[in-house]
Amino acid sequence: MVTSTVPARRVAVSLLGSVLLAGCQTGTPASQPPAPAASPAPASRSAPTPTVATDPGLTPAERLMALADTLAAAPGDSATGLPYIYLHTQSWARASNAITRMDRRQWRRAADGSGREITRRLPDLPGVDHRPRPAERIQLAQAPASTRLYLPDGLHPYLPEPLPTDAGALAGALAPRELGAEPAYPRMLVDGVVALANSQYLNRQQRATSLRVLATVPGIAYLGPTTDLAGRSGLAFAVTADGSASQLLVDPRTGEILAAHERLTGRRPGLFSYVLILERGHTAGADGQPEAR
Repeated sequence: MVTSTVPARRVAVSLLGSVLLAGCQTGTPASQPPAPAASPAPASRSAPTPTVATDPGLTPAERLMALADTLAAAPGDSATGLPYIYLHTQSWARASNAITRMDRRQWRRAADGSGREITRRLPDLPGVDHRPRPAERIQLAQAPASTRLYLPDGLHPYLPEPLPTDAGALAGALAPRELGAEPAYPRMLVDGVVALANSQYLNRQQRATSLRVLATVPGIAYLGPTTDLAGRSGLAFAVTADGSASQLLVDPRTGEILAAHERLTGRRPGLFSYVLILERGHTAGADGQPEAR
């Protein structure tokens, strides 16, 4: 798919040496006991260094959990007082015997679900085995724009707010627990996390919870650092299940999902979807760019 971070350095603190003090004992009465020897200064101990997602030797689940535990704030995390949630995505998706290509900018008013959406589309491509190219991103940005306004309750997030803060509860909201033994279950969890990030702004805690959900996905694999179609670096994870191969790229600093890619491997193999989540944040109006405060 898709589409890399510098390992954090561990700091070790050690005692370089100790100073020995010796005094000349002159004229000391024989009956006076010698002064007790000074106890050696205790060696200083370094604080435990937290595991980070780029440490070597981690399992995929450990890597995702480490990222969830150490992720940094994203620019939009500090601008939550603004009324509109802004998302900018580009997507390629299978539709019957063709691939659709779309650029979408959406402003959704969190309080009532009203908003505005600007979409640009390129002509559909016949066939299903298309591989998105960087040049298409430029073409999408230059395609004719279509604007649509939404009345209150016209735009809905993928899941209602507030999202569960427990990973198990969020996983249950994304995929029914009774399907846990089904071959499609790993794919359903990954698709749910991607749809969540593609539909609504996830704050720092919500991103951490979604990463912990990914850590529970059966068979999830780590592919290493790579880049997406927009040239952004991240950590790639993959799941192969139920006739499809899914990959997603995660920002190693903020834990944001940058891109996701799914290809069908069974009957009629080829592209199923590719999405770039290019911008996300909060705006004061239904036409502005995301702000950070």
